[in-house]
Amino acid sequence: MLLKDLYTKHLDIDSKSDEELLAISVHYPPAFEKLVEKYEDAFLRKVRPIAGSREAAEDIVQETFTKIYLYAKKFEKREGAQFSSWGYKILLNTAFTKYQKEKKSRHVELTPELINQLTEYSQDDMFILETSDRVITTLLKLPEHARNVLKLYFLEEKTQKQIAKEEGVAVGTIKTRLHRAKKIFKDADVSIKSI
Repeated sequence: MLLKDLYTKHLDIDSKSDEELLAISVHYPPAFEKLVEKYEDAFLRKVRPIAGSREAAEDIVQETFTKIYLYAKKFEKREGAQFSSWGYKILLNTAFTKYQKEKKSRHVELTPELINQLTEYSQDDMFILETSDRVITTLLKLPEHARNVLKLYFLEEKTQKQIAKEEGVAVGTIKTRLHRAKKIFKDADVSIKSI
C-alpha cells in the first residue's frame, strides 16, 4: 500500500470538512486535491462572465487555488466565515485584479450583477485581499531562491535560525539571503504596481 493510501485511510479524508482538509493539506498536499475537486467547477462558473473566455477563467481559478494553498495556514474559521466564503473572496479578488489589468488593455465592462458580487465585501476585506493578491503575484514572479526564503520566513513564520537549520547553512547566510530577497521583492512589487 502506498504512503498516500495509508495516510488517506488513517485520516479518512473523505469525511473531513473543507476547513479540516485545508489544515491537513499544509502537511499533506494530496488532501488539497479534494478541495480542488469540490470547488473547481463552481469557481469556473463564477468567474467565467468576468474572465470572458474559458481559458482566462481557468487561469483565474488556478491562480486562486495557488493563493488558497499558500495562505492555508492563515485561514481562521470564524462565525459566518467558512472555507467556501474565504475561497470565493480570493477568487473574486483575483478575478477583479485580472479585470483591472484587462480594462487597461481593452474596453471591458462589468455587469451590475458582477459589480454587486465584487462590492459585497467591505472596504477592509477588499484592501486585505488586494494586498494579499499583490504579495502572492509578486512572490510567484520571483526567482525560486528568493521566493523560498521569503515564504519560509513570512508565510510559514519560521525564524532565521529554523530556516538555517533546514537549509544546513549559517544564520548569517539566511540573514543575507533574506535581505537580498526583500530587495528583489520590493523591486518586483514596484514594477507590478506600475503595470
